[in-house]
Amino acid sequence: MKTLPKIAGISAATALIASPAFAQAGVEAADHTAFILNSVLFLMGGFLVFWMAAGFTMLEAGLVRSKNVTMQLTKNVVLFALAAIAYYLIGYNLMYPLGNWSIGSDETGGYIGAFGTAVLEMVGVSAENADDLGYASTGSDFFFQLMFAAATASIVSGALAERIKLWPFLIFTIILTSLIYPIQASWKWGGGFLDSQWGFLDFAGSTVVHSVGGWAALAGAIILGPRIGKYAKDGKVIPILGSNLPLATLGMFILWMGWFGFNGGSQLAMGTIGDVADVSRIFANTNAAAAGGVIAALVLTQLLYKKPDLTMILNGALAGLVAITAEPLTPSLGQATLIGAVGGMIVVFAVPFLDKLKIDDTVGAIPVHLFAGIWGTLAVLFTNPDATFIGQIVPIAIIGVFVFGVSYAVWMILKVTVGIRVSEENEIMGLDMSELGMEAYPEFTNR
Repeated sequence: MKTLPKIAGISAATALIASPAFAQAGVEAADHTAFILNSVLFLMGGFLVFWMAAGFTMLEAGLVRSKNVTMQLTKNVVLFALAAIAYYLIGYNLMYPLGNWSIGSDETGGYIGAFGTAVLEMVGVSAENADDLGYASTGSDFFFQLMFAAATASIVSGALAERIKLWPFLIFTIILTSLIYPIQASWKWGGGFLDSQWGFLDFAGSTVVHSVGGWAALAGAIILGPRIGKYAKDGKVIPILGSNLPLATLGMFILWMGWFGFNGGSQLAMGTIGDVADVSRIFANTNAAAAGGVIAALVLTQLLYKKPDLTMILNGALAGLVAITAEPLTPSLGQATLIGAVGGMIVVFAVPFLDKLKIDDTVGAIPVHLFAGIWGTLAVLFTNPDATFIGQIVPIAIIGVFVFGVSYAVWMILKVTVGIRVSEENEIMGLDMSELGMEAYPEFTNR
């Protein structure tokens, strides 16, 4: 008899659980939990990608000469700040059809987003309002997406180092992060025509981010011209060594670390067991691709030059990371390693190829981000059955023509109006003193 109340209690609880109201409450609680976890993923991924700004800065500071280090530090700090403001005022809304939210939009097939500024949720939003908030917090999404826009501008900074004026570069940064990058990104990530009509697959941006920075850098490098003394009259390439290889190596490792947020955060969900497992798989594949790029560059430079080349090895790691970015989820660990290894090989061959064309890329950004980015986007065909050759190659070409064409026009306008290159005297002196009046290593700078 004493057990009857328990049985009655169990029966009542069972009836409550089975009731539609309780079931609905459970669904809402699960939705709220997913909203929180998805937002946390964006925030964690975002600050890891933010840390990549330090990686780009250290890598570039180590690969330029001592007399130009302060300029690279200045450019990278300011470009990030300008990207943050430009993307807030213009870029975020151009990138997405609804202006203030990117995921789950019913608007597809467009060619541009909406004009306006980014809008965040109200302060202290409650669970009662969460049903209208969407997939994750707008603030977390905006923060995450902003980091990608800033990374695109950082790619350009290194390629054009040691001879470009500060202010024209900053003007280009504003145009790149407010217009060029978000417009083409809307074609894929904003539900635009490359996504809806071509079925283009680019998980985290081998093309949408990295090749865009590479195309913009290529246009600038062609118009800007090579550094003084880079190419002899007989066509011989004169190596210009960086000032601090330990700093460059640190920069590479910071970028490697930040890439876990870059690719892992692009899963865009952490609200289920499957999502967390996928994020874990992305981390592992991202790491494997970087390792493959390192080993490929190490072995290839040993075979070609009889000695390993550290700068090629550093860029091999980055090329492997760029290559896996288009599809870090579907490959196996072995496939990811091979995809990254091909990226590392591309760098070793692409650097001297650009030199033959007398296109001077100070840090090797174009081989890493453009060439390896194209390879990685095509490599999606080998691991994702949803990819088609036409669906990959045509969007690569469309984005390439758009970004290179617009960037070339902007660089040319800047050249004929304000000028983009420092004088020969100032280039020989170094941009630290000629443009900024201060040196990174005042006791040791070589004139």
